[in-house]
Amino acid sequence: MSQADWYFDFISPYAYLGLMRLRELPQDLEIRYRPVLFAGLLNHWEQKGPAEIAPKRSWTYRSCTWWASAHGIPFRFPAAHPFNSLPYLRLAIAAGSTGQAVRLIFEALWTSAADPADPALLAELAGALGVDPQAGSHQPVKDALRGGTQQAIAAGVFGVPTLRVGDELFWGADATDFVKAYLADPGILGTAEMRRVATLPVGASRIPI
Repeated sequence: MSQADWYFDFISPYAYLGLMRLRELPQDLEIRYRPVLFAGLLNHWEQKGPAEIAPKRSWTYRSCTWWASAHGIPFRFPAAHPFNSLPYLRLAIAAGSTGQAVRLIFEALWTSAADPADPALLAELAGALGVDPQAGSHQPVKDALRGGTQQAIAAGVFGVPTLRVGDELFWGADATDFVKAYLADPGILGTAEMRRVATLPVGASRIPI
């Protein structure tokens, strides 16, 4: 496999941590950065985000803070979370969705405790990327994000970060080791047990209250 698509939203601390782990993948694997609106994924799959469930929100924030510290990754939650990531996703698209642009935006949001709602932060990033601060309001940029999110849904992407290698999806920052194993031996997904669990029947379904 020479290429992979990495789906992300700047709103996710797991996406930032996952970005830091991409460096562990083979150097000859070309990563294509795919901005998507996490809320759009949640709406389509009828899910709640971690920050929308109070106990899970607290766990997520503590867990990510611990994990980053344990792995020596610079990390500080922004001044408020969740935040509106749309301007930053559109900025990334306007900047060409390059790895450099994506990393710069992630680091600004997830290492400084800055306020994502501060227009000065967005303007500063636009300047650093050489992008018109108003580029995010241009219709082609908006359409690109909407279309990218729909394409991700069509591919089966349900959360961020997700790495797509061929037709296989690997979800979460903690899936990096799984990805490395798959790249080394794609046959790991073709074992009898892997095939069995892929078609495992549903034994019971939750009854809506």
